[in-house]
This record gives sequence, structure tokens and C-alpha cells, in this order.
Amino acid sequence: MAPPPLFQPGKELPLLWEDRHFVVINKPAGLAAHPGPKVQDSVESRLVPQKRGGPWLVHRLDADTAGCLLIARRKSALVAAQKAFATHETIKRYWALVEGHPTRQQGTLTTLLRRVSSIRQGWKMVSDPMPETVHPSQTDQGRLARTSWRVLASDGTSSLLELTLHTGRTHQARVHCAALGTPIIGDGLYGSRHDAGRMRLLARSLEVPVRLVSPPETDRTVPQIASSCRIKATAGDVELERFLQAHAIPARP
Repeated sequence: MAPPPLFQPGKELPLLWEDRHFVVINKPAGLAAHPGPKVQDSVESRLVPQKRGGPWLVHRLDADTAGCLLIARRKSALVAAQKAFATHETIKRYWALVEGHPTRQQGTLTTLLRRVSSIRQGWKMVSDPMPETVHPSQTDQGRLARTSWRVLASDGTSSLLELTLHTGRTHQARVHCAALGTPIIGDGLYGSRHDAGRMRLLARSLEVPVRLVSPPETDRTVPQIASSCRIKATAGDVELERFLQAHAIPARP
């Protein structure tokens, strides 16, 4: 039997990967993941509620970030996927079109991220250097954030970076690009406030290993059945792909 519709009629979003437990959508830039006091249209509000609950968003993307977003159809799938995120078993890669060029072709940035607020600017995340001794995940000064990056393409004025996020902190990709001296084009919060265009940040690919444990639906006396799968999805962006083709950095031998 076919699964029930995932989205409200006329509110469908592109699918990148799916099975009976999960769906990965290609979230467009400008669409929020969750509704809010000033936000009515969102990925979550477009979903069709199911009799057993859900569907559920496993994680979130900023409204201005496009790309891979994982949705769980069932509660057991949600729990399994969230465990993979919590234990850092996922592989999350982003593409970011940034201003300028980093001083090196690749590297890893590890900092503490903390939230600051002001009446004038609202809230934002601030990146601080790592102290000599720090708790593995959290301190009073902020939460550890680690991003690996490499330059995929550059025209001298702007560069396309591939970011691998080893942690999942709020605004991590945006803050770390700014910390490299190469803010994301279109990011008015951490880059140029005069750049009002679309933020050029794409959740390019997502890999999530999940182990599902559930009893058969027809006979609860039968022992639990375990199954494993690896979710793999890749999102595209025509503008970023054209930039890559035109200005790709030759691979080192």
C-alpha cells in the first residue's frame, strides 16, 4: 500500500531521497523549517499530519539556507536518526559562495560559538578562539564548533568553499566562513549588510547511518526486528555548479 501524501496539496517540495521511513527534501532558500509568530509558510506547516503522529523534521536549516533536509515518517525513525546526529555519525557537507579567498586552500577551524544579544541588532553567534583547556562539547564561554573546509573554485574575487560540519551549532557554517575572512555572499548578519541578495549557502549533501529496531506491526509477541540503512542525498544549485565549472581549482596530484 502506498504511503499517505507527505505534503499538503499544492505545497509539495522536491524529493532527493525516500523510503518508507524517511524522506530527504531539497528545501528552497527563503522557506523556514518551522512556523513562528511571524512565519506561517514553512516546511513543517506544509506536511500532512499522520494518524500515528508526524511526520517530523529530524534537524533544521536556516530559512535562508537551501538543500538537504531530513524528515522522518515514523517516531522510531525519528529517534534513530536523531541518535545518529547526536553521536556525530552523520556526514554534512555544505557549499558556500564567499567573498574573497582564504589564505590557504584547505583547513579545519575549531572555535567556541556563543550567542550574544543587543537591543539594536538582536541576537547573533560569536566565534571565540579555543582556550588551552576546554570541555569536549560545552563551556561557560560557548559550545565547541568544528568545520573542515577546502576551496573548490575561485575567480579571485569570490570563492566556492566545501564545508564539512563535524558539529551542528547554530549558524556554524556562516560564522566560520566569516571567521576565515570570507563571509558568505548574501549573508547580511555576518557579512556585508549592504548585500541584500539571496544567501549563497547550500546544504549540499547528507549521509545518515540509521539502525531501526521495531516489532512487526501484526504480531507484538514476535521479537523485535533490527534493520540498518544509510541515507545518502545530494542537492543541486545551478548558480553554484556553473561557478564550479568555470573556476574549478585543479586537483593536486
